[in-house]
Amino acid sequence: MDLKTASALRRLRLVSAPEAVSFLLLLVCSVLKRTTDFNAVPVMGMVHGILFVLYVLFWADAWNRAKWSLRTAALYFVLSVLPTGGFFAERRLRREAESAVDAAIAARARKEGVVNA
Repeated sequence: MDLKTASALRRLRLVSAPEAVSFLLLLVCSVLKRTTDFNAVPVMGMVHGILFVLYVLFWADAWNRAKWSLRTAALYFVLSVLPTGGFFAERRLRREAESAVDAAIAARARKEGVVNA
């Protein structure tokens, strides 16, 4: 895996946790709107919408670069629409990105003749 693929996975990972937090906050704001006079839904809806669009764009880029199977791509998309799914996606993506960076470093070291791995 090359560094561009690792970067795509990192971007997706970095937006997944804030997207999950914004989703949970939007749900809380929705409940507060119905039970009190507090209405932060328009603001949180906009924040969550922007983060969700970023997630989908980064997801599509990561799918294209990482050459995920349809099953893996669908899993990451489904995790984006579940209230706490972004946290699970972030954890999986961190492991996947770390292995991608390790593979890229090893490939570059082999190419430059630093190691015979």
